[in-house]
Amino acid sequence: MEDLLHDIRQCKICEKHLPLGPRPIATAHQESKIVIIGQAPGTKVHASGIPWDDASGNQLRKWLNISPEDFYDTKKFAIIPMGFCYPGKGKTGDLPPRPECAPQWHQPLLNLMPNVELILLIGMYAQKYYLKGQVKNTLTETVANFKDYLPQYLPLPHPSPRNRFWLSKNPWFEKEVIPELQKKVLKLIID
Repeated sequence: MEDLLHDIRQCKICEKHLPLGPRPIATAHQESKIVIIGQAPGTKVHASGIPWDDASGNQLRKWLNISPEDFYDTKKFAIIPMGFCYPGKGKTGDLPPRPECAPQWHQPLLNLMPNVELILLIGMYAQKYYLKGQVKNTLTETVANFKDYLPQYLPLPHPSPRNRFWLSKNPWFEKEVIPELQKKVLKLIID
């Protein structure tokens, strides 16, 4: 695992497309039980080198109902985004994750984590990549039908502060999905 993570940290396959240059950010351990697959690091995470080290990460940890210590314990959580480097700024937010990362690195990482019992798919990019033909027409529909993807996958919206409107429009998420998420995470991290 350490050799693979070292290779990932040296990756430059999409360097010419990255406005801040490559800084691949991913964490994993052969004993990881839960994999978090988000989009790509933002500028704050690019600067710190710590995944989910921003307001979105704070919200995600609230949803999971876990401490930062548990969140960053790689024996509990692996963090492998769809794009490992900051992709740049677009018109309404960050650009989509670079398409090179997931095909290049995800399966080799997952192959080295035999204890994974749950993969959290955060956002549409992760959901489309992993759920393929089973993904619904919209992220809202996919998340609303989260039970269809269990026990392997649990789709979530992005926990960005920009998604407050989505959360207020979909109160069922915090009533139905969050309790199920917390129950599954707690069971996996205390076993």
